[in-house]
Amino acid sequence: MRNRDPGRASSAPPRREGGDRDWSVVVEDGRAKTNEPVSSAVAEPESTTLRHEPHEPPRQHLPNKLFEKRTKVHNKRIDGPFRRFKWFVMAVTLAIYYGTPWIRWDRGPYAPDQGVLVDLANRRFYMFGIEIWPHEFYYVAGLLIMAALGLFLVTSAVGRAWCGYACPQTVWTDLFQHVDRLVDGDRNARIRLDAAPLGPGKLAKRTFKYAIYLVISFWTGGAWIMYFADAPTLVRDFWAGEAAPAAYITVAILTLTTFTLGGFMREQVCIYMCPWPRIQTAMMDEKSLLVTYKDWRGEPRGSVKKAQRNPGEFGDCIDCLQCVAVCPTGIDIREGPQVGCITCALCIDACDRVMADIGRPRGLIDYATLEDCEKEANGEPTPSPYRTLLRPRTIAYFLIWGSIGLAMLFALGVRNHVGLSVSPDRNPPYILMSDGSVRNSYTIKLRNMESRPREMEIAIDGLPGAVMWTDMGGRDAAARTQVKTVPADEVLTVRAYVVVPKGASTQDFDFTVTSRDEQRESAAAEARFDAPGSGQ
Repeated sequence: MRNRDPGRASSAPPRREGGDRDWSVVVEDGRAKTNEPVSSAVAEPESTTLRHEPHEPPRQHLPNKLFEKRTKVHNKRIDGPFRRFKWFVMAVTLAIYYGTPWIRWDRGPYAPDQGVLVDLANRRFYMFGIEIWPHEFYYVAGLLIMAALGLFLVTSAVGRAWCGYACPQTVWTDLFQHVDRLVDGDRNARIRLDAAPLGPGKLAKRTFKYAIYLVISFWTGGAWIMYFADAPTLVRDFWAGEAAPAAYITVAILTLTTFTLGGFMREQVCIYMCPWPRIQTAMMDEKSLLVTYKDWRGEPRGSVKKAQRNPGEFGDCIDCLQCVAVCPTGIDIREGPQVGCITCALCIDACDRVMADIGRPRGLIDYATLEDCEKEANGEPTPSPYRTLLRPRTIAYFLIWGSIGLAMLFALGVRNHVGLSVSPDRNPPYILMSDGSVRNSYTIKLRNMESRPREMEIAIDGLPGAVMWTDMGGRDAAARTQVKTVPADEVLTVRAYVVVPKGASTQDFDFTVTSRDEQRESAAAEARFDAPGSGQ
C-alpha cells in the first residue's frame, strides 16, 4: 500500500516475496538501510533508500552522520626513493622561498639591486634581468596561464603529484611533521604522548614544539614581505619599529595562518578546504599514472603464517597497515582512489619495504594507470610508466605551455623600451590666438624603461605648419621638435602646446618620440588637432 503522504517512505519493514520479513533490512526514518545487497523493490516507490543493487558488493558500513570529528594523523617515518625525492623538493622549495629576497642583481645606479622585487610604490616588478611595467600586465597573465596549464599537465600525467610534493600546504605540513618527530618521537611515541594526561613533561614538550612552530610561521610571514621591499633595509626597519604598519599586519596574518594550517589543520586543508581534489578528476583519465593498490594481487589479505599454512589461498597483502601508518593524510590506499590521496607515494616506499622483507615482488602499491592495471590483472604485458607520459593529451598540454612561454620570451626580447601617451585638453578644446592662429594643449607622458637617463626627441608628424613648445620654455622656443631628458626607469610628464597658423582645420596627426642614443628606439601616439568650425 502506498503512503498517504507521497513525500514520505513507508515505515513498514520490507518483506520477501513469500511474505516473510527480511530481517537484513532496517527501515529507519523512512529509509531502507542494509548491509546486504538488496533490490530496489524492498522500498516504496517514493522512498529515499540507502542500499546496494544486487550486482554491487555488500556495504561494509553505513554512514550515520554528516560530520565526523577529526582523527589526528600520526604518520610514521619511512625511507625510500619517493621519501628522498620529497626531501629534495622540500629543501629546494624552502630555499627558494626564504632565500630569493636576499639575492642581489646589479641593474645600475638607478634601479634596485634586489633579484626579485615587487615594487608596489613605483609599480614595477623585477625578476633578475626582467622588468615588468604596469602596462605590461599581460606578462603576468601569461605566467598565470602557464602555471594553470602546468598544473593540468602534471595532473593529467601523474595525478596529484603537485599536491604530494610541491604544494605550499604539503611542504610546510611536511616540515611541521618533522618537527613533531624531532620533539615527540616517531608515530608510536606521539600516540602515547597524546593519550597521556597533561603533566610537566608533556607540557614542556608541547611548549617547545609550539615555539618551533611559531618561529617557522613567523619567518614564513617575514620572508613574504621581503619580496615587496629591499630585504636588508626592511629587516632593519622591522626590528627597529620603523617599518610600515602593513608590514606588521601582513606578518601577523601569515604567522597565524601558517601556524594554524601547518600545525593543526594539515590533512583537513587537502581534504575539505582545497578545491583542486574536486577539479582534478576532469584532468585525469584511464591513462593517468596514479598511486594504485593492485587488489587482484593483494586480495584476499592474510598474514605470512596463514599464507604459509594455506598456499595459494591468500594474496600478497599481509594487512600490516604500514601503507596507512606512513600516509600524511591518514587514508588507506587499499580502498581505492579517494579525495584524501595527495599522490606522495610514501605508501609505495612502505609497501616495497614490506614486500622485500617477506620475499615477495615489489609493486603491490605502485604508480600505474587504470589501463595497465587491467592488462596486468589479465596477465598481459604492460608498457613502462615513462612511455605512458607520451600520449596526445600530455603532449598537447606541453606544446601549448611551451608555446606560451616562447611567445612571452620573444615579446620580452623585441619589446620597445620607449613609450609615449598623449592626452589632449578638452576644456577648452582650442584657443584662438590674437594673430588668428589656433593653439591646442596636450599632456604628453614619456616612458623610459631603461635604468639610465635618456634624451628623447618629441616631434610632430603631419599637421603642416604646426610648431610646439613645452611648459619649460616659452613660445620663442617653438619648433616642430623638442628634446627632453627622461630620468632612468621613470615616466616624465610634459605639458605641450601646439600652434597652427590661421585657417587651420580640425585634423588628425601623430606625436612621435625617439631616443637620442645608439638604440634610436621610437614610439608614436595618435592625436587630434581641434580648430574653429569643427562642429564642437
